[in-house]
Amino acid sequence: MQVTIDISMYPNKKDFIPPIKGFIKRINSYDNLKISTFPTSTVVQGEYDHAMNCIQKTISACHKEFKNAVYVMKVIPDYKALD
Repeated sequence: MQVTIDISMYPNKKDFIPPIKGFIKRINSYDNLKISTFPTSTVVQGEYDHAMNCIQKTISACHKEFKNAVYVMKVIPDYKALD
């Protein structure tokens, strides 16, 4: 099943740009995903299990490096927003 995930990261710190750039860099390192970054969110599209696993790993890595952040996600099964 294909999925589209719209995700926003809100770092809880004054210097919020480096964590956001770190998130974007990490999520873009995965293969077999279509990714587009917009001013307020990043859209990730791919096979459901793979896309969710990549998001989970990216959030985990960002939490270890940058600590406090809030993530807001919209998960839309069977929808290809980036085609």
